[in-house]
Amino acid sequence: MVNANNTGSPHRIAVLGAPIDLGASVRGTLMGPAALRTAGLVTLLESLGLQVTDYGDLGIADIADASDTPPPNAKYYREIQRWSRVLAHRGYELAQTGAIPVFLGGDHSLSMGSVTGVARHWQDVRRELFVLWLDAHADYNTPATTITANMHGMSAAFLCGEPGLDGLLGDDPRACLTPEQLELFGTRSIDRLEKELLRARSVRIADMRAIDEFGVGVLMRRVIERVRARNGVLHVSFDVDFLDPEVAPGVGTTVPGGATYREAHLVMEMLHDSGLVRSVDIVELNPFLDERGKTARVAVELIGSLFGQQITDRPTPSNAIVPEH
Repeated sequence: MVNANNTGSPHRIAVLGAPIDLGASVRGTLMGPAALRTAGLVTLLESLGLQVTDYGDLGIADIADASDTPPPNAKYYREIQRWSRVLAHRGYELAQTGAIPVFLGGDHSLSMGSVTGVARHWQDVRRELFVLWLDAHADYNTPATTITANMHGMSAAFLCGEPGLDGLLGDDPRACLTPEQLELFGTRSIDRLEKELLRARSVRIADMRAIDEFGVGVLMRRVIERVRARNGVLHVSFDVDFLDPEVAPGVGTTVPGGATYREAHLVMEMLHDSGLVRSVDIVELNPFLDERGKTARVAVELIGSLFGQQITDRPTPSNAIVPEH
C-alpha cells in the first residue's frame, strides 16, 4: 500500500491485458493485447527509460456471477460484468502502487472496469479524475437507448452514472464520474437517442468538425487547461478507431474521416507535455482485420509519444512559436 497522498509516478508503468471481445459486434479484439506486445509496446516503453512491469492478461474463469437480474438490451452482460468487476479491482490495486496502469484491450467495454478502478484510487486521494475519450464513437448509450445492445457502446454512459447497468459491479462501489469529467475527442458517429442524452448532460464533445475548424492544438489545450485548473488527473481511453481507417484499418467499427497520423501524434505529445496522464486504455484493436500489423504498430508508436518519445529534443513548450528553418 502506498501513501494516501501518492499522485502516481510517470517513471513506472504497469501493463495489464484484458482480452475481451464480447462487448463488440465483431469478434477478434481478444487478440489485441498479444498484438500490442508483439508490436513492441513493452520494449518501446523500456527504451524511454521507464520501469515497466507486465502483469500478463487477466481472466474471468474463477469469477462468480453476481445476484442481480441482467438488464434487457445488453448482450453478454454476465461475461462483461465479470470482466468489469475484476478489472475494477486490479485497476484500483495498480493505481495504488503509484505506477501508471496501461490496460491493453480488448473492446471498449473494458473501460467500465479499468476507469472505475483508477477512479476509486483518485477519490481516495481527493483528486478529480477526468477521462479523455479518443474515439470515433461517443459510447454514451444505455440499455434504453442502444440500437445494437453491444455493451462497448455503453461504457462512457456507465462511467457517468447513467441508469440501466446499475448492478454491473455487484456489491463493489461504483465510482461514478460526472458528465463534466468526460471529454469526447475525435467523435464522428453518434446515435440519435445517444445525441439527445449527451446534449441533456452537457458533455463536452470535440468532434471532427471542431478539429477541422480549430485544430488539434487549440482543442487539446482547452482540455488540458480545464483539468489543470481543477488540480485533476487524466485517464486516456484510446480507441484505435479514433484514427482514420487509412491509418488504422484493424478495427471492427471503422468510420471515415478520423484523425490523421500527425494529428494523433500531436494529441499524444501534448498530453505527455501536460504531465497529467495517470492511466491509459488501448482498445478495439482487432488483429484479424489488420493489414500486416499496421494498426498495432501505429498504436504502439502513439503510446510512445504519450510517454515521451520525440524525434528531436524540444526545449520549448508545446505552445511556443514554431522555430525557423
